Amino acid sequence: MPKIVLKAGSRPPWVGLAAAAWVQIAAGNAYNFPLYSTALKKVLGFNQQQITILGVANDIGENVGLIPGIAINKFPPWAILAVGVVSCFLGYGVLWLAVSQTLTALPYWLLFIALVVATNSNAWFGTAVLVTNMRNFPLSRGTVSGILKGYVGISAAVYTLVYNLALDDSASKLLLFLTVGIPIICLLMMYFVRPCTPASGEEDSSEHVHFIFTQAANVVLALYLLISTIISDMVSLSYVVSYVLLGIMVVIILSPLAIPVKMTLFPARRKNNIPETDSFESLVSGEGELTTANPLLAPSSSATQLGSFLENDYTSDVEYLLAVGEGAVKKKRRPKRGEDFTFLEALVKADFWLLWVVYFFGVGSGVTILNNLAQIGVAFGLDDTTILLAVFSFCNFVGRLGSGAVSEHFVRSRTIPRTVWMTLAQIIMIITFILFGFAVKHILYIATALIGVCYGILYSVMVPTASELFGLEHFGVIYSFMLLGNPVGALLFSGLLAGYVYDAEATKQGSSSTCVGPDCFRVTFFCLAGFCGLGTILSIILTTRIRPVYQMLYSSGSFRVRQSSGH
Repeated sequence: MPKIVLKAGSRPPWVGLAAAAWVQIAAGNAYNFPLYSTALKKVLGFNQQQITILGVANDIGENVGLIPGIAINKFPPWAILAVGVVSCFLGYGVLWLAVSQTLTALPYWLLFIALVVATNSNAWFGTAVLVTNMRNFPLSRGTVSGILKGYVGISAAVYTLVYNLALDDSASKLLLFLTVGIPIICLLMMYFVRPCTPASGEEDSSEHVHFIFTQAANVVLALYLLISTIISDMVSLSYVVSYVLLGIMVVIILSPLAIPVKMTLFPARRKNNIPETDSFESLVSGEGELTTANPLLAPSSSATQLGSFLENDYTSDVEYLLAVGEGAVKKKRRPKRGEDFTFLEALVKADFWLLWVVYFFGVGSGVTILNNLAQIGVAFGLDDTTILLAVFSFCNFVGRLGSGAVSEHFVRSRTIPRTVWMTLAQIIMIITFILFGFAVKHILYIATALIGVCYGILYSVMVPTASELFGLEHFGVIYSFMLLGNPVGALLFSGLLAGYVYDAEATKQGSSSTCVGPDCFRVTFFCLAGFCGLGTILSIILTTRIRPVYQMLYSSGSFRVRQSSGH
């Protein structure tokens, strides 16, 4: 029998995770739309429906990621990031030319295309870092998804603080920063975002502590951004204080780098003198030598080996792989849920479409609130909606990070499907939209916070759910297709419904552009409550259908053994 050697990476995946934090913040540039939408409306003379349609362009670009989803399996992450850099520079460059009036009379269709191109950079940025890090941490998918999606969620608060403190609340300066600053950040991070030997969770008993540290750093960043945004909005700060606050923010974002630094200075002892390697290319070395004991650690692995891996039951997996290599196993069967699907194989599955529709109803409703947040604030009597956006951003972050950690805990300890949390999120959204529709006194900030949390939950939970049902091998394109629920929802719920209702009510009030009062969005809120009701029913059906899959993946008890042993 050929020699079997298990190798682990000398380059820890934590370096890529720390770099991914910056890229994910860059990938949240689409959340800036409320900061410059008013300038677009004022400078270019658009009505609300035209602005709402541009909001749809914003969401289409951000979420149409089929091409990067396919490309991530054919090109290295740095190449995917490079496309995003070019897209960001060109798209936001055109918008800056329009808002700064450097070029005048740019046609509406050109601005629509420019916004699609600009925010499509997010699909390239997000796909590169999310797929790479999900493969680098295959046993902690929910946690990694929550952390990375959390950074995207909090990015709106990052940009808002930069907008307030360094850019003098100027939409033109913000667009220039997006045109030049974001590409520079991503170019600097290119080298560090790359595949490496996946973390097994067994080689380093401190991995759990590292995740807790990263999550804690996220929470500290979110709280700092919220408090700093409120202070900067209420108090006039000097340039020195402003830049000190921004410097502290940068240090907090850099804090996850402490993990690889600590691992370098104080390396953990590895069990059984396991040799080290650097990348996936060296997983196979020598004639007939298999260098990984479990296929779960490879990017194309199936989640079905979770239990056997954690119990160190390598024998059957290795024998099967050797049999495949020697030609003894030739029969190809259709994959089962929990194994690796191709995109076309997943496309014909009922669970695939149930997950997509549930995501579509929930996230489509949430993005409608986000796209119209500035106008909702004005309709409810606010003059400045900056804090409102910061509240949504913070709560979006809480939903993303929290749902990743909570769903990971309950899926391991009680095999509860992650979609349970999608169901709860939609129920909360139903109640919130009804309260919004009735314009309950002092509901604005509370409702915005609840919608932000639920929006974050739906976004974050979908990612590991899709990977567990359909595998990691073609996860990039499957994940990208799931994201289409966002722009489709934005088009139908925000562009056609909310924009039309708002302009109709503004016309009744004798205004061509501004609507004031709860009637501006009342019909929209009640319709969104109905859509989330349908999403809740479908989510319950999906949860019932996939419960056996989670019992198969996580019922071995191996995770409970790890916890009890101190891992």
